Amino acid sequence: MGAVTPAKALTAAAPAPGTAAAAALVIGPSPASPSTARAINDRLALRLLQDEGPLTATQLKKLTGLSRPSVADLVERLTEAGLIEVVGESGEQRRGPNARLYGIVARRAYLAALDVRTDSATAVVTDLLGKPVAEAALPVDAVEEAVDRLEELAREAGADRLHTVVIGAPGLVSPGSGQLGDTTRLPGWHRDLVAALRRRLPATVVVENETNLAALAEQRVGAARDVDSFVLLWLGAGVGAAVVLDGRLRRGASGGAGEIGFLPVPGTGALPSATDCSGGFHALAGRTAVIALAAGHGYHGPVEEAVAGAAGEPFLEALAERLSLGAAAVTAVLDPGCVVLGGELGRAGGPGLAARVAARLATLTPVPTEVRATALGGPAILAGARLAAREAAQADLFAP
Repeated sequence: MGAVTPAKALTAAAPAPGTAAAAALVIGPSPASPSTARAINDRLALRLLQDEGPLTATQLKKLTGLSRPSVADLVERLTEAGLIEVVGESGEQRRGPNARLYGIVARRAYLAALDVRTDSATAVVTDLLGKPVAEAALPVDAVEEAVDRLEELAREAGADRLHTVVIGAPGLVSPGSGQLGDTTRLPGWHRDLVAALRRRLPATVVVENETNLAALAEQRVGAARDVDSFVLLWLGAGVGAAVVLDGRLRRGASGGAGEIGFLPVPGTGALPSATDCSGGFHALAGRTAVIALAAGHGYHGPVEEAVAGAAGEPFLEALAERLSLGAAAVTAVLDPGCVVLGGELGRAGGPGLAARVAARLATLTPVPTEVRATALGGPAILAGARLAAREAAQADLFAP
């Protein structure tokens, strides 16, 4: 465990009379009740155990700022609730027994994360801490069989039932209803699968746009960990974008924020329509378009190898020129300060492609923008779904 800054716990201790803090209690909101304070401190302790791993009572006291009796009561409450347990000893060399290490009961709930593409579906079952315990491909175009396989996968992981299922899917997801939108690019079995999961599983089933989940992963464990605002430009079979501003994912009024494949750009020879993005940015940056661009430069091998440099410098410059058009539109409107090139092609291009896009972008917009390569690539969707499932389940189970 690395060094951490002590967290600020909510305590019932009153400030000294005449201090600024005491004055704030008079003119501000009423102080929290003891039960509310205990609930907040319990959640703080659970968050520390999630982020830092198993901790001793002494470490919890140091990190929360609570008194030793308060920590003892906290540990007792969380143990009786079945949320934490003794997972080992600290190993400190001293007289007497070693200090007990407390950790979250990972088996308290099991979760599932699904990456549902237009022609494939992958599921991962995790414990409450988000640790993968089972993974498998799901049948495509066989909805009931896919649900059967997910239930079987859960049983293989030792779960009688799943608590939360998060699905990453292409297309529009309504922020209000959580419904997967009907688009011509989306096979019908996607919506049927979501409906079947909600009908058959005694679980919370959440659907999120796949690029938004990838952005969550880049924000938490990937290339955007040190920035508050960024746009993830997804480069795969299709193109998409996810917008994170001031640390928050922005979905838009209808869930359509980031549908950059429909962005009108020069060089396509046509305009996109409400049902067809073939005249938009997709026509320049989708996988099929990139394959054709590489062939035009005399390269006919795997497209990932082309993007990684096998197709030569002229191809890379031409690709960077195309990608910079979409990036320039995004930066002109949003000024995110950072663009992450994600997806399978973004990972294949790496820092070299990112540097080329950044150089070209600097000539198209006065807005300073850093361009970075993904740290995760295609697996970012499943990683984001796992994170989202873990956070949703913990928010429910750790609630006061």
